[in-house]
Amino acid sequence: MLFNYLKISIRNFRKQRLFSGLNILGLGIGIAAVWLMLLYVADELSYDRFHAKADRIFRVTQEAEWATGSFKLAPTSAPFAPALQNEYPEIEKAVRISTEGGGKIRFGEKQVDAHDIFFTDASVFDIFSYKFLYGNPATALREPQKIVLTKTLATRIFGDASKAMGQTVFFSNNYPNVVTGVIEDVPANSHLNFSALRSLPTDYTGGWQDGDIYTYLLLKQGTDAKKLEAKFPAFYAKYLQKQMDNADYHLNLQPLTSIHLHSNLEYEIGTNGNIKTVYIFSAIALLILIIACINYMNLYTARSLKRVREVGVRKAIGSQRFQLIGQFLTESFMMTILSGLVGFLLAKAALPFFNQLAEKTLSLDFQENNLLTIGIAVAFLLLIGLLSGLYPALMLSGYRPVIALKGQLGSQSGGAGFRQSLVVFQFAATVVMIACSGIVYRQIRYVNHKDLGFNKDQVLTFHIDKNEVRTQVAALKEKLGQNPVIESSAAASNPIGSNNIGSAALFVETNQGEMPSTTQLTQRFMADADYLRTMEIKLLQGRDFIKNSPADLAGSVIVNEALAKKQGWPNPIGKKMRYPADKDGHVKELTVVGVTNDFHIYSLQYKIEPLVIQLAPPQEQDNMYVRINAAKTPEALAYINQVYKTFDPEARPEFQFLDENFAKQYQAEQRQGNVLLAFAILAIVIACLGLFGLAAFAAEARTKEIGVRKVLGASVQDVVLMLSKDFVKLVLVAIAIGTPIAVYAMNKWLQNFEYRETLSWWVFALAGIVAIVIALATVSSQALKSALTNPVKALRAE
Repeated sequence: MLFNYLKISIRNFRKQRLFSGLNILGLGIGIAAVWLMLLYVADELSYDRFHAKADRIFRVTQEAEWATGSFKLAPTSAPFAPALQNEYPEIEKAVRISTEGGGKIRFGEKQVDAHDIFFTDASVFDIFSYKFLYGNPATALREPQKIVLTKTLATRIFGDASKAMGQTVFFSNNYPNVVTGVIEDVPANSHLNFSALRSLPTDYTGGWQDGDIYTYLLLKQGTDAKKLEAKFPAFYAKYLQKQMDNADYHLNLQPLTSIHLHSNLEYEIGTNGNIKTVYIFSAIALLILIIACINYMNLYTARSLKRVREVGVRKAIGSQRFQLIGQFLTESFMMTILSGLVGFLLAKAALPFFNQLAEKTLSLDFQENNLLTIGIAVAFLLLIGLLSGLYPALMLSGYRPVIALKGQLGSQSGGAGFRQSLVVFQFAATVVMIACSGIVYRQIRYVNHKDLGFNKDQVLTFHIDKNEVRTQVAALKEKLGQNPVIESSAAASNPIGSNNIGSAALFVETNQGEMPSTTQLTQRFMADADYLRTMEIKLLQGRDFIKNSPADLAGSVIVNEALAKKQGWPNPIGKKMRYPADKDGHVKELTVVGVTNDFHIYSLQYKIEPLVIQLAPPQEQDNMYVRINAAKTPEALAYINQVYKTFDPEARPEFQFLDENFAKQYQAEQRQGNVLLAFAILAIVIACLGLFGLAAFAAEARTKEIGVRKVLGASVQDVVLMLSKDFVKLVLVAIAIGTPIAVYAMNKWLQNFEYRETLSWWVFALAGIVAIVIALATVSSQALKSALTNPVKALRAE
């Protein structure tokens, strides 16, 4: 019986090549889209799971709230790891990681830039699983001034990773590190991305509130992390309470495998993903799959009239309904299998473009985790075949023999409402995706063009590696200013726009002139006396720093409007601030000498917070800002490079434009928008195939009516309008359903930005217009074909 089903299915495919081709293509596109999305979601969910002890590794994070401020921090500080390990026997190992190990690496005459290098403890290899190619993980970082390289960095420096062991490389200021190991490159699905690890001195320490170290713990087998976390208030009381002055403080344990998708703390060690994005992309994959299945149903039912007599004959000679259902489901499964093969080939062909779009390195090779993905996809094929074919099979097998032998629909015409509702669903989903793509595009354009409170255009930054050059910044700026292609230059402690400036706990004088007993966390930025002028930041009150002023260097600060407003200062000039006493009991007092307009030092996902700008001492002037002539960019870059080499002949400065620094912070949102747009286009293509099917169904069902109307004098335009208006009504219903959903979804998405574009009605109107135009273009071709049919042939069809 099965063989007979297969033979009849192949015969029907051959008889209806166009219909079969459209069905296979539409379903194949849907399966390819779902396949790509499944690969993306599986990759996002796999982060950090390659570590053998991943289920026992936790990151220590901290959060606090007090009357004048709050924080939620990913880093802790140096004393945390040893103190925690000493206090709690449940902790098997602890490791500290600092991101400040990068810079220029010199080996002989060769220089390599590597800024993604971490300082860490020797226990890092007891906790995390990194494959050693050369060296011993137990001893690699046990001694000071040792370094373990990844294979790629070792190859860059030595040409061959096997030649790295025992070699000495030099960092800035001729600081030597001996290579004691080479490991495989860190997998892409890791939240810790580095090219090398350097040994952290065993006696390395710092203040409890420094916030410059990431702390990871390996818990002993069977330890309940929640129960351990419940003991941390005692740790706070013992070590931190005096310094935090009774703040509402919590020390948290964050599972390693949840960091990438569930953590959005201040000063993350890298750019994390977002579980909401996974949900959104999963929903899009499901929508594409449903749209593809709907498309299959509509195309199948649209051609069902040609098989009504076949059903009647089969029933008349004794075929049972279950046999007919079996025949039609066999055809459905065969078509799904062919669609799956087409989908796989399409996914394979589109994968390089998708990887570029999503900035991934996904693969469709049958290995490791992809086997699971392929298994899921095969299960999906079977499910798709069943769901897509069940409704047409039940509909076709349900015809009464007498009605079927006449080639009529009979009572099955009632199914038109169901098929129309499927088209409404398709176009509602399409309208949502088109509108969301438009809003994402507008928001990205908004953040890239919004006034940031300073002029970011034509400002480039580069890092000064050597301390001796930092002491000569004044001479460097003077030399740069001798060429008219350089408009101005300044130095500061950080490149703004990188979302990692730093903060400080300060006592800040109240409006009543009192110094409070509690500190508040304030963003702190170190800059020289030319910074405000170079960046074109407005000074609203007071004065700028005075060059070479010992008094300003010792205790003058400039604050932003946000801080002055928060403190309620009508006249901020002369107000005092104070750092907490250091270990020797010394207190540093600061005086406000100026107030700037609010300007963004972080991306627009973040609110402008109170900011303190201090005059940078030479050792903190490690980032140059140079404003250049827009018309002479190549000449300016060459001149800066030439001048800088007179101060550091071995230097190879890496230039970065400030506007690009800010733009990088929106790459995740840009990727979301690009992927959403790509899949919106796919949804439109598939929906149009389904609409084409429904139009063909409607035209074929109304063949006699069209013939009668034409005989009675109806024009081609009248017939086209008659067939098209019903579909336009469906699309209008879809717009009415889809628009509120899109508004809700985009309101939620825009909450990720402190500064955001308003939701404009015309974006949703445009999405609706696009949907109507696409629907009309699809339906009109079939309507025109029916309208041009000879009415005699139409009447003889009965």
